[in-house]
Parts: sequence; C-alpha cells; structure tokens
Amino acid sequence: MTLMLSILFAGAVFAQGTVKGVVKDAKSHETLVGATVVVDGTTTGVTTSLDGSFSFQVPAGVQKLKFSYVGYVSITKEVTVKNGQTVDLGTVNLSSDAIGLHEVNVLANIAVNRETPVAVSTISSQDISANLGTQEFPQIMNTTPNVYATRSGGGFGDSQMNIRGFQQQNIAFLINGIPVNDMENGWQYWSDWAGLADVTRTIQIQRGLGASKLAINSVGGTVNIVTKTTDMQKGGSFSVGMSDFGLYKQMLTLSTGKLKTGTAITFSGSHTSGTEWVDATWVKAWSFFFSVSQEINKNNQLVFTAFGAPQQHGQRVYMETQSEFDKYGPRYNSNWGWLGGEQLNVRVNYYNKPQMALNWYSKLSDKAHLATSLYYSFGKGGGSGPLGAYTSNTSYGQINWIKTVDANAANIDSAYSTTQARSTSIIRNSVNNHQWWGLLSTLTYKLGDSFNLMAGIDYRHYVGEHYREVRNLLGGDYYVDRVYGIRRVGDKVAYWDDGHVTYGGLFAQLKYTHGAFNAFLTGTASNTWAYRVDHYSYYPAQSAAKSKVLSLAGYNVKLGANYNLSDRSNIFINTGYYSRVPFFEYMFLNYVNDVNNNLKNETVTAGEIGYNYISPRFTFRADAYYTVWGHINMIASYFDANNAQHNAYIADLQQVNSGIELEAHYQVTDWLNLGGMANFGKWIYSNDVAATIYNDQTHAEEGTAYLYTKNLRVGQQPQTSYGLFGKVKIAKSLDLGFNYLYYTNLYSDLTPANRNNKLNTQQAWRLPDYGMLNMRLGWHFKLAGMPALFNWNVENVTNKITLVQAQDKFDGTANVFKYGYWSWGRTMNFSLKVNF
Repeated sequence: MTLMLSILFAGAVFAQGTVKGVVKDAKSHETLVGATVVVDGTTTGVTTSLDGSFSFQVPAGVQKLKFSYVGYVSITKEVTVKNGQTVDLGTVNLSSDAIGLHEVNVLANIAVNRETPVAVSTISSQDISANLGTQEFPQIMNTTPNVYATRSGGGFGDSQMNIRGFQQQNIAFLINGIPVNDMENGWQYWSDWAGLADVTRTIQIQRGLGASKLAINSVGGTVNIVTKTTDMQKGGSFSVGMSDFGLYKQMLTLSTGKLKTGTAITFSGSHTSGTEWVDATWVKAWSFFFSVSQEINKNNQLVFTAFGAPQQHGQRVYMETQSEFDKYGPRYNSNWGWLGGEQLNVRVNYYNKPQMALNWYSKLSDKAHLATSLYYSFGKGGGSGPLGAYTSNTSYGQINWIKTVDANAANIDSAYSTTQARSTSIIRNSVNNHQWWGLLSTLTYKLGDSFNLMAGIDYRHYVGEHYREVRNLLGGDYYVDRVYGIRRVGDKVAYWDDGHVTYGGLFAQLKYTHGAFNAFLTGTASNTWAYRVDHYSYYPAQSAAKSKVLSLAGYNVKLGANYNLSDRSNIFINTGYYSRVPFFEYMFLNYVNDVNNNLKNETVTAGEIGYNYISPRFTFRADAYYTVWGHINMIASYFDANNAQHNAYIADLQQVNSGIELEAHYQVTDWLNLGGMANFGKWIYSNDVAATIYNDQTHAEEGTAYLYTKNLRVGQQPQTSYGLFGKVKIAKSLDLGFNYLYYTNLYSDLTPANRNNKLNTQQAWRLPDYGMLNMRLGWHFKLAGMPALFNWNVENVTNKITLVQAQDKFDGTANVFKYGYWSWGRTMNFSLKVNF
C-alpha cells in the first residue's frame, strides 16, 4: 500500500507538459530575444531564443505564466497543461512601457527585421548599460559590423566614429527621428550629448543609405538613437559608478507612471566629474532628461521631451610624435602646464546644447495616423586654444606658462601704451553659438491590403554665430587685434561671422507588402537657402556685410525589396541615388563672403544585397555593398617648401567603397552565447583631381595644382576587421561577457592636398594591426528588496598600447609615420544600479 501511494505521488509530482510560443513586440511585431517566461511564483522558466521563441516543460494543471522583458509591460497568461501534451500559445505580444514609442519609431524610420531591406544592427539599453563602462558612447557600436569608433584625443566626448570608411560628418545621426548633425559642416560633437547613453532605449545602425525618408548625411550609414519617452509604470532607479583613473558618475531616474488624468512624467539626471585617462583631461558635466506625456483622448497624445548636457572638459588636440611617445608615454598631453600651483590646459571645451521637442501623435482614422514633432535647440559655448606663440616647453614636455606670463608682463609697446603690458601670446575662445528649430511631420496612410504610404515635411532653420574672444591675457594687460586694435578679456578677436541655413524638404515612401514579399520606393526633394554675415572682415567700412543668398536644390531616390524565403531566412536588395547640397563651409571661400562659383552637388550612388538566417539558436547575416561618392568637396591646408601656408579647394574627388559584412550569433546552451563578425572592405579614391590654390593670408587665387590620389586607400578606419563576442551565465544571477576586436589594413589619414608631388603616388602609411579584448562581470541581486545590478567592466584587458589613428609624411621616397594617437591602457569601471 505504501509503495503504491509513493508511485501515485511521484506520478503526480512529475506529471508535466510542454508550453511553447513566440514573444513579439505588440506594435512592430519584431521578435523579442531574451524575454523571460516563468511559471508565476516559481523559479521554473526560460528565456526566449534568438528568434523570440520559447519551449519548456511545466507541471501539469492550471498554471499562470508571466512574460517579461526590459522596457515592456509584463503580462500573465493562464494555461491548462496536460501530462505529456504540448500547448502552443502562438504569438505572445508585449507592449512597450514607454508612451509614444511606436510613434517615435515611425519618425525615426526604425527598420524591421525580415521586412525592411537594409543592413542593420540594433543595440538595446541593457547591452548599453552592461557594456559601456568607461567607453565613450560611440564605442558601444564597435561590436556591430563595419563601425570604428576611437577616443581620438581622449577628452570627454571627443570621440570620432566611422562607418564603412566614411567619417562621421557623412553619417546621419538622428535622436528620436530628429537630425542632429551640425547644419554647417555635418559634424557630430559627442560632448554636446554627454548624458545620451543614460537615456538611450535603443541604437539602430543602418549601414549604407538606410531606410530614412529624410535628406540626411547617410553616405556611410544612419545611426538612429531612440531615447526613453515617458514611462507607463511608476518607479525609478539610482546608480553610481567610478573608474580606476578617477572618473565618478551618479544618476537618478524618477517616473510617476500614467496617472488617472492621463498624465505621465519621467525625469533623469546625472553628474560626471573627475579626470579622464589622458593627462589634464578633467571633466565637469551634468545631464538631464525630462518627458511629460498627456493623453488628450483615445486618438490623440502629446509628449514633451527636453534633454541636454552642460559640460566643460580639458582636451588633447595634438597627436604625439614617436619621440614624444617614447619619452612620455601614451597619456602625454602637450596642451597644458603649471601656473600658480594649478593645471592650466590651453584646450578646454565648454558647451550647453539642450534640445526640446513637442510631439503630437494623432489617429485620424483607422487608415491614417499623423506623427508631428516641433523641436528647438540652442547651443552656447566653444573651445579655447592658443593665439600667438608660447615659450618652449619644460623638460617634462609641458607648456612653460611662467616664462610666457613673464614675457607678456615685461612687454611694453609704446605704440599702444607706455604703462600697460601688451600680450603677444594669449588664450582665446572660439565661440560657436546657435539657434536651431525645425518641424518634422509624417502621415501614414493605409491604401489597401498591400500598400502603405508615408509622406511628410521636414523643415529646419539654423543660425550659427562664430567668433573668437580673449579668454586669458597671460600676464599682460591687452592684446592687439589686426582689425579691432586693443582688446581685453571678453573682447572679440580674429573673426566674427554668422551662418544662416534654412532647409525645406518634402518626402514620400510607398511600401508594398504581399505575402513573403516587401518593397519600398522613397523620394525626397529639398531646397537649402544659405547666406553669411561677416562682422569682422569688412570692418570698419561696414559694421556687418551680408553675402549673397544661395538657393540650392537636392534630391534622393531609394528603392529596396525583401523576400522571406522561409520562416527562417530572407534576402534583400536596395539601391539609391543621392544629390546632396554641399556643406555651408564650401559655399563661401577664404573665410569671407566670396561665393564659390565652382560649387556643385555631391552625388552618392549605392547598392546593397543581403541574406539573413534566424533560427532559435543560430542567426547569420551577410551583405555586400558598393558605394560611389562623387564630386566630393574638400578644403585642406598645406605648407610649401618655404613653410608658407596655402589652402586647396577640391571639388571633383571621387571615392569608391565596396565590401562584404558577415555577422553570426550562436546560443550554444542556455548558459553560453557566442557571436562573431568579419568585415572585408576596399575603400579607395578612384581619380586624380585638380585643386584651386589660395594664399592663406591674402586669399588670392594662386593657380591650380594636380593631386595624385587615384587608387589610394581611404584612411582612419580599418578596411578589414574581425570580432568575437561571448556571454557566459556562471550562475543564475551572475554572468560574464567579453568581446575581442581585431583590426587590419588601417591606413593613416590621407590629406589629398599633400599629394601634389607626382613622385608620391604611394599608399598612405599603414598602421600596425592590433586586437583589443574587453570583459565585464554582471551580478543581479536584491538590495533591501529592490532589484540591483553590479557591473565590473575592464577595457583593454591585456593592456595593449598601440596606434589607433595617425597621419603620415613623405620623406622623398616613402610615406612614413608623422604622429598619431595611441590606445588607452587597461582601465576598469565599477557601477551599481538599483531599481525601485
């Protein structure tokens, strides 16, 4: 009898069945990888596989399954499980916990797997917080194909980023769908967005022309950064972090959740202070993020978002020579010295660029939806630097400020004053203020079962104010400017001009879907109006001189198609042509109001083909691309044999970039994930070109020079690279991650203006190949009953010091190393985040 009861009891205990399904985003229908499915109230559960699927055994009977994923509202489903049977739940949809996220994704043109025909990689907020450590925000993207981000000089926010061989002024950066590249020169200044990583929800890197409907700088690619919006759920978090080289950070996030009134408020703020790894690169930075949403009715939602990052930090802007590296090491910075017992860095960046956006999301009908963003940004600040020659460096390689101050204090110039000292060497500020507002509106209309139309307007107006001012007279009483005469602290010197740029564009995208086939056709037409106001060059004859207003048209056309071969694999192809208006800096020559009569639109012709395979435990992506960038505008300075400076204007350079990108992920077991990537590129200048030469001092045209650039390799990014990634779940609450990146075929930055010697048609100097290993350890635990995460990040585990960026020089027979930036050594970061 006892034996029989034992057998019956054991059968009841071990009676179980299987539950399976797929977890997806309720709006985009994208599968959610790594979502958690558990039997409520137990530890029995599983995480979704690489295709969003799950399958696990649960006890027989009526069970409640809890589905959860970071950034989504958890749900519970009741299911009846019979012994030995399988219950297929089909698709389980989770809704975002962020209000208006789907509408933001529409504005931002977020690509969808197995539907949007572009090469794309997505990084989640979990991956950012887990892996960022002491890295700069762009460096988190190094683990995606064909992205190369370095710290450049090493100052806070001074990173540079390349995609497919194109520098960051030719990469389009969007924050919540709003273009943020500088409207005058295309640059992206990461120090302006110092707190961006704290509030980023996802980063999507679309390589190539991408899926954006806007006329933007996407020659190399588009980086879509989607921030938090307003949280649906009440709560918050607090985090602290510190590095082993003296950088400290604190952050607080608070959310009210959606109140009965339909209002929800989210706030995040952070403070960063201390020193970076490079000498004299201190930092003082704040960041804030504020979002308020209001549900007007079931068809209309308003969301106001503001974020910014006022900061100041010491910089290093001069590369090191080999002799400086050998003598002082990789942390050496020649931009500073001691004065009065304190560090004085001649290079300090200070800026505050908040951005505010009011978004209106409206459901006009079952077929029509409207998403509109009215945004405004103002920037105030600049960067300091030298004006005049400083006294030679000390034996430690630092600026000898004492000698400079003494020389200025002793310099009595009777032509200006018999009692006050004239400074000939000062520190100046280069100020770049701006006002920028815009309107972006997208109408989505369902034309039928197969066709969807998206159309809208993109309007931007920008005014940039640029001038230099006296920052520090260094022991003297005044400085003499060649135009304004005697100048004191705060007075303008050297230049003062304004750039006015207005952009208006119309766009439309027609999408076709039928069964396993998707296609799109996108067209954009735009016009740019620009003029320049010079307060300096024409003084005193005119207090301000306005240039001619230029009106320049541009357009682009893109076409792409995707076909799902099966439930697991798909192929895609896209092509496009882009006629891009040149940047403002090329419209007017010689830093005055001289209109560039040789100005012509740059052209981009690109094509791409790809294949994706996604299964529960293995994903593989491959694509090949070919891009021709023509009529490249470029202005470069060079010195002749007599050390006289000249400026070369280039208008017809052509660059051809082609290559193959491979990416794979393998979930070996429930506790081990591996991944890898390989990128093979050939990026060259495809023609020799003529350049117009101007004298740097008189601005007079001096003639034409021929530059021998044909078949020379493009520099600044490795043309071949490999990556290996892994994550090991050591225990239920403990995981270890690593990534190893190996770079080869990295060439020094090629300046075409220096290639005016027919004897020098050789390739630029090639940097040594190198690899870099990063690791992290994460521990999830409860702190006073609240979920907490401790992260330990180690960058450059092997402490490898190597060149990551360089320039070369021609010694008469070959191009040799001139100077460069070396990698940082091994660094560590410790952080703790508590959610409540």
